[in-house]
Amino acid sequence: MQLVAALERQIFDFLGYQWAPILANFLHIMAVILGIFGTVQYRSRYLILYAAWLVLWVGWNAFIICFYLEVGQLSQDRDFIMTFNTSLHRSWWMENGPGCLVTPVLNSRLALEDHHVISVTGCLLDYPYIEALSSALQIFLALFGFVFACYVSKVFLEEEDSFDFIGGFDSYGYQAPQKTSHLQLQPLYTSG
Repeated sequence: MQLVAALERQIFDFLGYQWAPILANFLHIMAVILGIFGTVQYRSRYLILYAAWLVLWVGWNAFIICFYLEVGQLSQDRDFIMTFNTSLHRSWWMENGPGCLVTPVLNSRLALEDHHVISVTGCLLDYPYIEALSSALQIFLALFGFVFACYVSKVFLEEEDSFDFIGGFDSYGYQAPQKTSHLQLQPLYTSG
């Protein structure tokens, strides 16, 4: 589910030219694939790396929520963090949210050379809330994934510690094999 949610978010961030989230989503998709590989191949180190990434992912999504809800000094109108200050693009959901009606504002003094000013009205849910809900879903899935990764890596590490070598260690300690054969070895003489 986490991979599907990350791919969905990646698509909408690409549509909105949101470069910082695109980069973060790409790293998250790679970490999720690494976590899946670690689970299938019984590699606890990959799961531990995945769990460490999820801590960073929760922090990133908390920042996204704060950014879109303009908590503290963050402002969408002033800060172009999501596009690395390379463009004035916004979230794709701004113009394409559920029920939104977009009307261009003609002859606006606010428009730059190659940009247009629009008016968005009638949205059932404004885009900052859609972005915040998307990040909240990512946090929920990351917390579930973190608990899963910690539990499974613990199980894998316990299995590695309790491995019983063939003919080797048992619960009573190591005992060297004893000769119980009653065969006597006779020299072999060859004629010739």
